[in-house]
Amino acid sequence: MQIKETFSPEETFQFGQELGAQAKSGEVYTLVGDLGTGKTVLTQGIAAGLDIREQICSPTFTILQVYEEGRMPLYHFDVYRIGDIEEMEEIGYEDCFYGQGLTMIEWANLITEILPEHYTEIRIEKDLEKGFDYRRITVSEEGI
Repeated sequence: MQIKETFSPEETFQFGQELGAQAKSGEVYTLVGDLGTGKTVLTQGIAAGLDIREQICSPTFTILQVYEEGRMPLYHFDVYRIGDIEEMEEIGYEDCFYGQGLTMIEWANLITEILPEHYTEIRIEKDLEKGFDYRRITVSEEGI
């Protein structure tokens, strides 16, 4: 388990960039955190660490955005609005989860029954007593 404290969006982005630089093909990262904790900022950093220069935005209304210009594809899911696991099957999630790129899943706690056996959970938490931009980011290996 790794714990990182950041005090600005720039530091959160930079930590994401470090994670992206270390990412390996076929990995799945789940992002857990309340609205406004910086999941998209962290994902933008991870994309930069993958050498993706394209603008990264949260795919809240499309569920999946695919970026293929970096050193490996980035499959960015936001399953906040998912109504049913069947929607994930229609999208073809297995091709991403078990593909050659890095899969990022925001709100993964809503689809736990289809997560792969092993994945990396990234939990982002605020603590207003430590400042408005403070984030505690916990990275842990999960799975059976």
